Amino acid sequence: MNRYALWQYLIIVVALIFGVLYTVPNFFGEAPAVQVSSQKPTIKVDTAMRDRIETTLRGANITFDSATFETVGLNATVRVRLADPDTQLKVKDTLEHALNPDPKDPTYVVALNLVSRTPGWLKQIRAQPMYLGLDLRGGVHFLLQVNMKEAVEKRVESIAGDLRTLLRDKSIRHGGINRNGNTLDIRFRDDETRKRAEDIIKDANRDLVLREEGEGADLRVIANLSPGAIKNVQDYALKQNITTLHNITGSTNSVSPNR
Repeated sequence: MNRYALWQYLIIVVALIFGVLYTVPNFFGEAPAVQVSSQKPTIKVDTAMRDRIETTLRGANITFDSATFETVGLNATVRVRLADPDTQLKVKDTLEHALNPDPKDPTYVVALNLVSRTPGWLKQIRAQPMYLGLDLRGGVHFLLQVNMKEAVEKRVESIAGDLRTLLRDKSIRHGGINRNGNTLDIRFRDDETRKRAEDIIKDANRDLVLREEGEGADLRVIANLSPGAIKNVQDYALKQNITTLHNITGSTNSVSPNR
Protein backbone atom coordinates (compact mmCIF):
# COMPACT_ATOMS: atom_id res chain seq x y z
CA MET A 1 0.00 0.00 0.00
CA ASN A 2 1.42 3.41 -0.99
CA ARG A 3 2.01 5.87 1.81
CA TYR A 4 1.66 8.89 -0.51
CA ALA A 5 -0.83 9.95 -3.13
CA LEU A 6 -0.07 9.42 -6.83
CA TRP A 7 0.18 13.15 -7.54
CA GLN A 8 3.02 13.43 -5.01
CA TYR A 9 5.01 10.75 -6.82
CA LEU A 10 4.35 12.54 -10.12
CA ILE A 11 5.75 15.79 -8.69
CA ILE A 12 8.93 13.95 -7.66
CA VAL A 13 9.31 12.39 -11.12
CA VAL A 14 8.76 15.74 -12.88
CA ALA A 15 11.30 17.42 -10.56
CA LEU A 16 13.88 14.73 -11.35
CA ILE A 17 13.27 15.08 -15.09
CA PHE A 18 13.76 18.85 -14.93
CA GLY A 19 16.84 18.40 -12.74
CA VAL A 20 18.46 16.02 -15.23
CA LEU A 21 17.44 18.19 -18.19
CA TYR A 22 19.01 21.34 -16.77
CA THR A 23 22.14 19.41 -15.76
CA VAL A 24 22.80 18.12 -19.29
CA PRO A 25 24.48 21.38 -20.57
CA ASN A 26 27.36 20.79 -18.16
CA PHE A 27 28.40 17.70 -20.16
CA PHE A 28 28.86 19.50 -23.48
CA GLY A 29 31.89 21.49 -22.33
CA GLU A 30 33.24 24.70 -23.86
CA ALA A 31 34.64 25.56 -27.28
CA PRO A 32 37.37 28.12 -28.13
CA ALA A 33 35.96 31.33 -29.54
CA VAL A 34 36.84 34.86 -30.58
CA GLN A 35 34.72 37.74 -29.33
CA VAL A 36 34.41 41.07 -31.14
CA SER A 37 33.10 44.15 -29.33
CA SER A 38 33.28 47.91 -29.83
CA GLN A 39 36.24 49.90 -28.51
CA LYS A 40 34.54 53.26 -29.02
CA PRO A 41 31.11 54.40 -27.75
CA THR A 42 30.26 55.91 -31.15
CA ILE A 43 30.78 52.58 -32.95
CA LYS A 44 28.07 49.95 -32.57
CA VAL A 45 28.32 46.20 -33.13
CA ASP A 46 25.27 44.78 -34.92
CA THR A 47 24.21 41.94 -37.20
CA ALA A 48 26.00 43.66 -40.09
CA MET A 49 29.27 43.17 -38.18
CA ARG A 50 28.48 39.46 -37.85
CA ASP A 51 27.98 39.25 -41.62
CA ARG A 52 31.23 41.13 -42.20
CA ILE A 53 33.13 38.74 -39.91
CA GLU A 54 31.68 35.71 -41.67
CA THR A 55 32.67 37.13 -45.07
CA THR A 56 36.20 37.93 -43.83
CA LEU A 57 36.76 34.42 -42.48
CA ARG A 58 35.39 32.73 -45.58
CA GLY A 59 37.63 34.93 -47.72
CA ALA A 60 40.63 33.76 -45.66
CA ASN A 61 39.54 30.11 -46.07
CA ILE A 62 39.08 29.68 -42.32
CA THR A 63 36.48 27.18 -41.15
CA PHE A 64 34.36 28.17 -38.13
CA ASP A 65 31.45 26.50 -36.37
CA SER A 66 29.19 29.53 -35.97
CA ALA A 67 29.09 33.31 -35.60
CA THR A 68 26.41 34.69 -33.31
CA PHE A 69 25.32 38.21 -32.45
CA GLU A 70 24.54 38.68 -28.75
CA THR A 71 23.42 41.55 -26.57
CA VAL A 72 23.81 41.73 -22.79
CA GLY A 73 22.27 44.93 -21.49
CA LEU A 74 23.77 47.77 -23.52
CA ASN A 75 26.74 45.69 -24.66
CA ALA A 76 26.66 43.95 -28.03
CA THR A 77 29.19 41.38 -29.23
CA VAL A 78 29.78 38.89 -32.01
CA ARG A 79 31.18 35.51 -30.93
CA VAL A 80 32.78 33.12 -33.40
CA ARG A 81 32.88 29.53 -32.19
CA LEU A 82 35.83 27.45 -33.43
CA ALA A 83 37.03 23.89 -33.41
CA ASP A 84 40.46 24.22 -31.76
CA PRO A 85 42.84 26.74 -30.13
CA ASP A 86 45.13 26.96 -33.19
CA THR A 87 42.24 28.10 -35.37
CA GLN A 88 41.21 30.47 -32.56
CA LEU A 89 44.57 32.29 -32.68
CA LYS A 90 44.48 32.40 -36.49
CA VAL A 91 40.99 33.92 -36.46
CA LYS A 92 42.02 36.51 -33.88
CA ASP A 93 44.96 37.67 -36.02
CA THR A 94 42.81 37.73 -39.18
CA LEU A 95 40.05 39.81 -37.57
CA GLU A 96 42.55 42.16 -35.92
CA HIS A 97 44.02 43.06 -39.32
CA ALA A 98 40.62 43.30 -41.00
CA LEU A 99 38.78 45.34 -38.35
CA ASN A 100 41.63 47.47 -36.98
CA PRO A 101 43.74 48.69 -39.91
CA ASP A 102 45.42 51.20 -37.56
CA PRO A 103 46.74 49.22 -34.54
CA LYS A 104 47.48 52.45 -32.67
CA ASP A 105 43.83 53.49 -32.85
CA PRO A 106 41.76 50.28 -32.73
CA THR A 107 38.03 50.49 -33.36
CA TYR A 108 37.12 47.03 -32.12
CA VAL A 109 38.29 44.73 -29.33
CA VAL A 110 39.10 41.25 -30.65
CA ALA A 111 39.52 38.93 -27.67
CA LEU A 112 39.97 35.23 -27.02
CA ASN A 113 37.06 33.59 -25.24
CA LEU A 114 35.26 30.32 -24.53
CA VAL A 115 31.63 29.55 -25.38
CA SER A 116 29.38 26.72 -24.35
CA ARG A 117 28.75 23.85 -26.77
CA THR A 118 25.19 23.54 -25.45
CA PRO A 119 22.75 22.82 -28.31
CA GLY A 120 20.32 25.51 -29.36
CA TRP A 121 17.20 23.66 -28.20
CA LEU A 122 18.55 23.57 -24.64
CA LYS A 123 19.39 27.27 -24.76
CA GLN A 124 15.83 28.03 -25.85
CA ILE A 125 14.52 26.59 -22.58
CA ARG A 126 17.16 28.55 -20.63
CA ALA A 127 19.25 25.47 -19.85
CA GLN A 128 22.77 26.79 -19.33
CA PRO A 129 25.93 25.14 -17.94
CA MET A 130 27.06 25.85 -14.40
CA TYR A 131 30.23 27.96 -14.45
CA LEU A 132 32.61 27.07 -11.65
CA GLY A 133 34.63 29.66 -9.77
CA LEU A 134 38.42 29.87 -10.05
CA ASP A 135 38.89 27.86 -6.85
CA LEU A 136 36.93 24.92 -8.33
CA ARG A 137 38.35 25.21 -11.85
CA GLY A 138 41.92 25.00 -10.57
CA GLY A 139 42.97 28.60 -11.27
CA VAL A 140 43.14 30.55 -14.48
CA HIS A 141 45.45 30.43 -17.52
CA PHE A 142 46.54 33.73 -19.07
CA LEU A 143 47.67 34.24 -22.66
CA LEU A 144 49.31 37.67 -22.72
CA GLN A 145 50.58 39.33 -25.88
CA VAL A 146 53.33 41.89 -25.24
CA ASN A 147 53.48 44.73 -27.76
CA MET A 148 57.20 44.65 -28.55
CA LYS A 149 57.00 47.58 -30.98
CA GLU A 150 55.52 49.82 -28.32
CA ALA A 151 58.10 48.69 -25.76
CA VAL A 152 60.97 49.67 -28.08
CA GLU A 153 59.34 53.02 -28.95
CA LYS A 154 58.94 53.86 -25.26
CA ARG A 155 62.60 53.05 -24.68
CA VAL A 156 63.65 55.32 -27.56
CA GLU A 157 61.42 58.11 -26.22
CA SER A 158 63.07 57.73 -22.81
CA ILE A 159 66.52 57.95 -24.41
CA ALA A 160 65.45 61.12 -26.24
CA GLY A 161 64.63 62.75 -22.91
CA ASP A 162 67.96 61.63 -21.44
CA LEU A 163 69.86 63.07 -24.41
CA ARG A 164 68.12 66.44 -24.10
CA THR A 165 69.19 66.61 -20.46
CA LEU A 166 72.71 65.40 -21.26
CA LEU A 167 73.34 67.93 -24.05
CA ARG A 168 71.90 70.75 -21.95
CA ASP A 169 74.16 69.86 -19.02
CA LYS A 170 77.18 69.76 -21.37
CA SER A 171 76.20 73.15 -22.90
CA ILE A 172 75.80 71.63 -26.36
CA ARG A 173 73.44 73.71 -28.51
CA HIS A 174 71.23 71.76 -30.91
CA GLY A 175 68.20 72.36 -33.07
CA GLY A 176 65.97 69.80 -31.40
CA ILE A 177 65.69 66.06 -30.90
CA ASN A 178 62.81 64.45 -32.76
CA ARG A 179 61.69 60.82 -32.62
CA ASN A 180 60.41 59.09 -35.74
CA GLY A 181 59.47 55.54 -34.78
CA ASN A 182 62.65 53.98 -33.41
CA THR A 183 64.91 56.70 -34.84
CA LEU A 184 66.14 59.89 -33.17
CA ASP A 185 66.95 62.90 -35.36
CA ILE A 186 69.25 65.43 -33.66
CA ARG A 187 69.88 68.69 -35.54
CA PHE A 188 72.94 70.99 -35.37
CA ARG A 189 74.05 74.19 -37.08
CA ASP A 190 77.78 73.52 -37.33
CA ASP A 191 79.99 70.50 -37.73
CA GLU A 192 82.16 71.18 -34.69
CA THR A 193 79.17 71.12 -32.33
CA ARG A 194 77.90 67.98 -34.01
CA LYS A 195 81.22 66.21 -33.49
CA ARG A 196 81.32 67.17 -29.81
CA ALA A 197 77.75 65.97 -29.35
CA GLU A 198 78.52 62.63 -31.04
CA ASP A 199 81.44 61.99 -28.70
CA ILE A 200 79.36 62.82 -25.63
CA ILE A 201 76.44 60.64 -26.77
CA LYS A 202 78.72 57.68 -27.54
CA ASP A 203 80.31 57.87 -24.10
CA ALA A 204 76.93 58.18 -22.33
CA ASN A 205 74.95 55.55 -24.25
CA ARG A 206 76.60 52.51 -25.81
CA ASP A 207 73.23 51.18 -27.04
CA LEU A 208 72.97 53.78 -29.81
CA VAL A 209 74.29 53.50 -33.37
CA LEU A 210 75.05 56.98 -34.77
CA ARG A 211 75.43 58.25 -38.31
CA GLU A 212 75.80 61.72 -39.80
CA GLU A 213 73.45 63.24 -42.35
CA GLY A 214 72.77 66.66 -43.88
CA GLU A 215 74.97 69.47 -45.06
CA GLY A 216 75.44 73.22 -44.69
CA ALA A 217 73.41 74.64 -41.81
CA ASP A 218 71.19 71.54 -41.66
CA LEU A 219 73.46 68.99 -40.00
CA ARG A 220 71.99 65.99 -38.25
CA VAL A 221 72.95 62.97 -36.20
CA ILE A 222 70.67 59.97 -36.70
CA ALA A 223 70.57 57.65 -33.69
CA ASN A 224 69.14 54.10 -33.65
CA LEU A 225 69.16 51.38 -31.03
CA SER A 226 71.58 48.59 -31.83
CA PRO A 227 70.08 45.13 -32.56
CA GLY A 228 71.44 43.86 -29.24
CA ALA A 229 69.82 46.74 -27.35
CA ILE A 230 66.46 46.11 -29.06
CA LYS A 231 66.61 42.45 -28.04
CA ASN A 232 67.40 43.45 -24.44
CA VAL A 233 64.38 45.79 -24.38
CA GLN A 234 62.10 43.04 -25.70
CA ASP A 235 63.44 40.44 -23.26
CA TYR A 236 62.98 42.85 -20.36
CA ALA A 237 59.39 43.60 -21.43
CA LEU A 238 58.58 39.88 -21.42
CA LYS A 239 60.20 39.27 -18.03
CA GLN A 240 58.49 42.32 -16.53
CA ASN A 241 55.03 41.17 -17.62
CA ILE A 242 55.62 37.60 -16.46
CA THR A 243 56.82 38.84 -13.07
CA THR A 244 53.81 41.14 -12.71
CA LEU A 245 51.35 38.35 -13.50
CA HIS A 246 53.10 35.96 -11.10
CA ASN A 247 52.92 38.55 -8.33
CA ILE A 248 49.20 39.16 -8.96
CA THR A 249 47.95 35.65 -9.60
CA GLY A 250 50.61 33.25 -8.42
CA SER A 251 49.68 31.05 -11.41
CA THR A 252 51.37 29.78 -14.56
CA ASN A 253 51.04 32.14 -17.49
CA SER A 254 51.82 31.94 -21.19
CA VAL A 255 53.28 35.08 -22.74
CA SER A 256 53.61 35.51 -26.49
CA PRO A 257 55.51 38.42 -28.05
CA ASN A 258 53.56 40.64 -30.43
CA ARG A 259 56.35 41.94 -32.63
